[in-house]
Amino acid sequence: MQLWLNRFYQALMALACLSMLAAFGSILLGVAARELRWDIQGLDAYAGYSIAAALFLALPSTLRQGDHIRVTLVMAKLSSKAQNALEHACLGMASCITAYVAWYACRLVWVSYATHDVSPGADASPLWIPQLSMALGCIGFCISFVHAWVARLQGSAFFIGHASGEMARTE
Repeated sequence: MQLWLNRFYQALMALACLSMLAAFGSILLGVAARELRWDIQGLDAYAGYSIAAALFLALPSTLRQGDHIRVTLVMAKLSSKAQNALEHACLGMASCITAYVAWYACRLVWVSYATHDVSPGADASPLWIPQLSMALGCIGFCISFVHAWVARLQGSAFFIGHASGEMARTE
């Protein structure tokens, strides 16, 4: 299961990278089109969709790498028993919250598909297509929080970037 989840996180990160390349390509094409006096409708919207897709699709992998912000100042002042209880509580709440967000993201995709909702911009794209990447990223984020919680319950490490428990970056 661990191997499958790691590959799932890597696949979502690869899709996030492709989304960033798509955003770069559409912005570059827009700049070139303006210089050549071409009018390509909807390039700004496609760049926005790509950036949003990259953001959501990267969430699970960045959580696994330990790159999300963690408040460790409070944790450092607590006893190990209190740290353990607080981390379990936080991972449990985060799992519930991300499950709620993922459910609503999937519901949004379905409602957009069922009602044939289209972008109000010049592209007039069906909105369920860019919303699908958001829903997939939210599902992956929920899975990664549940994975982290189960790993914590089993006493194994989830965060691979920071085995010592130190912060990723001190600012």
